[in-house]
Amino acid sequence: MSRLTRTLSAVVVVAAGLVAVPVPAAGADPVPVDVPAVQGPVPGTVPGDPKAPEVDGTYPWMATDVDLAKAGYVEQEFYVSGKADGYSTAGARVGEDVPYRTRIIVRRPANPARFNGTVLAEWQNVTAGYDLDALWSPEQIMREGYAWVGISAQRVGVNHLRTWSPARYGELDVTGGGQFNADELSYDIYAQAAKALRSPSGVRPLGPLKVRTLLAIGASQSAGRMTVYYDQVLPQTEAVFDGFANLVGTAPSRKGSEPVFHVLSETDVRTPARRADDDRYRRWDVAGTAHSGWNGQQYRKSILDRDLGAAPTYDCDQPPFSRVPLHHVITAAYGHLTRWIHRGVQPPTAPPLEFNADGTKARDEHGLARGGIRLSQVEVPTALNTGDNSGETFCRLFGTHVPFDEVKLDALYPSHGRYVKAVAESDARNVRSGYLLPGDARQNLLDAARSDIGKN
Repeated sequence: MSRLTRTLSAVVVVAAGLVAVPVPAAGADPVPVDVPAVQGPVPGTVPGDPKAPEVDGTYPWMATDVDLAKAGYVEQEFYVSGKADGYSTAGARVGEDVPYRTRIIVRRPANPARFNGTVLAEWQNVTAGYDLDALWSPEQIMREGYAWVGISAQRVGVNHLRTWSPARYGELDVTGGGQFNADELSYDIYAQAAKALRSPSGVRPLGPLKVRTLLAIGASQSAGRMTVYYDQVLPQTEAVFDGFANLVGTAPSRKGSEPVFHVLSETDVRTPARRADDDRYRRWDVAGTAHSGWNGQQYRKSILDRDLGAAPTYDCDQPPFSRVPLHHVITAAYGHLTRWIHRGVQPPTAPPLEFNADGTKARDEHGLARGGIRLSQVEVPTALNTGDNSGETFCRLFGTHVPFDEVKLDALYPSHGRYVKAVAESDARNVRSGYLLPGDARQNLLDAARSDIGKN
């Protein structure tokens, strides 16, 4: 059915100057997702890159400073344009065929033989006022052979791009010329950008790669947008994604056809109330981790220094940024989600974080959270890592990291060998349980062996 036919046949009401189309009844034909036009790759690289000098004086916002070529990866940016429908957060269609133009950034294996077949399509987070590669975890993603695509779907991120580089991004618009400033178009834009990855027409954003699995991934604010998409928009539109990874944020309440993997840091678990796991939903809580921890902050610092002039700094009440690597667990979840989709192998369950009778989080003698997935950084601790903090702006999201003093470390680990052995045993348990990938366990073991713990 064409968009015009849908428009003429729909029962519409006019409210606040917008056309609101009621959600179709159960069994109605799904609204198709268009394949947008794709242009690119857009020329331009970061200043001073000796391997690929600047072409036109511009470069992609937050272009990675990781040596992609060494890992056999490439980074390319594309413009994506088309006409999108708009939806309210309740799922009512409030606009049709609204022109838009945005961008996607692709990091993928150069050689198809290195590609594992799964694309991670990230709804870029805009809480900081700009597009954030919140889930780009280069070591794990490239080691495992994923393709990662950042999709700019929201007004705040796109408007920042327009201001940051008018020459590169000045023609981008996801508001229909200012008609839709509450991101009503974002759901269809996200789906259309994903459709261009799976069923390209003309320019192929993924080059020679053939997509087997397309995962929708989003962190925090983006997970909230994906929740609205899954619960309210997806039931009435064509399905584009094979599965959803809602991370450190909300997750759908609806049970749909596509499986949902919900991974939460300690920061995000505020009460013992939780949706029960089922054959389409899995939730993992990860003890000691922060909503925004050390790994992501360290990766982005040099890039934000380059692109903003300086990365943000924070004065928190406790030393910030838990160093328990939540991204290790997230990468393991991607593999489980892919197997769940293709082979029907349900992911392992995980124990919830524990709470006291008064509603506070249960903690051990070191102050570490009880329950949940317990990585070796929590099971064999050398510091107090929690998901809690307070202070200015985003401090509540950063968790804490307070290294143990030498007296406590000596009491816990009388010898270096015993410490290394304990790390290896903890990681082996997590690998067997499916919470940790072998590559990350190997790196943990190397880090433990190189440390001074237990050598005094």
